[in-house]
Amino acid sequence: ASGTEIIKELGIDHLKTGYPIIYTSADSVFQIAAHEDVISPAELYRMCEIARRILTGEHAVSRVIARPFIGDSPENFERTRGRKDFSLKPPSKLLQNCFQENGYKTVGIGKIDDLYAGVGLDEKIHTRSNLNGIEVLIREIKKLEKGLIMINLVDFDMLWGHRNNPHGFYEELQTFDSRLPELLALVNPDDMLIITADHGNDPTTPSTDHSREYVPILVYGPLLKKGINIGVRKSLADAGKTIADYFQLDNCAIDGQSFKNLISSE
Repeated sequence: ASGTEIIKELGIDHLKTGYPIIYTSADSVFQIAAHEDVISPAELYRMCEIARRILTGEHAVSRVIARPFIGDSPENFERTRGRKDFSLKPPSKLLQNCFQENGYKTVGIGKIDDLYAGVGLDEKIHTRSNLNGIEVLIREIKKLEKGLIMINLVDFDMLWGHRNNPHGFYEELQTFDSRLPELLALVNPDDMLIITADHGNDPTTPSTDHSREYVPILVYGPLLKKGINIGVRKSLADAGKTIADYFQLDNCAIDGQSFKNLISSE
């Protein structure tokens, strides 16, 4: 179910009974919504932790998600930014583990901590918005001498994609694009910057679910070849494998097909 629609449909019953709203969607998720005046965010998180312990093994889902909301009627019910994800632990070694084992620091900004259940991250920084995330990214790039920074700009997904708001998506892209020169200026000669997406979220489709169209992947580095078409990739793991190859990480047998040979000027 759509999270906003299910809250509109069941929110009044929830206020009357105090029972949490439990729902799922096309993704591998189990979501619990509750009004902050009925079930506090802290109690909601505790409930999600219990669900997380149950939903493993045969009944595993990728994420259990807490969805606090406010308001007093279906017309003004609104989900807050108190969302919290409780993810399954990754089943095998991650790219960020490889960086750590090779002496690099790893930083996760935005939703990254939730996506990987905190695994392989030396520093975890949650953000309030895309703009806040970009500010944090700029700060961390300036601080970090060597390492891996991953950032998720979740507003594209949460506020514009799922809500089928193409104008909002457009304006957010314009805002991000206006900050790109500042980011590119911080990329050192031996750095690599990758901008991509995960599962498609076309705001013009009838559904509010992920639309799974092809997503862009843009790779930049002062020492990398310019104007190279890396083709249609089979998996996002190709980006991870390319990063591992580029930084010559030892003992990093992660999946994916590297495209380093296409972009490296060596």
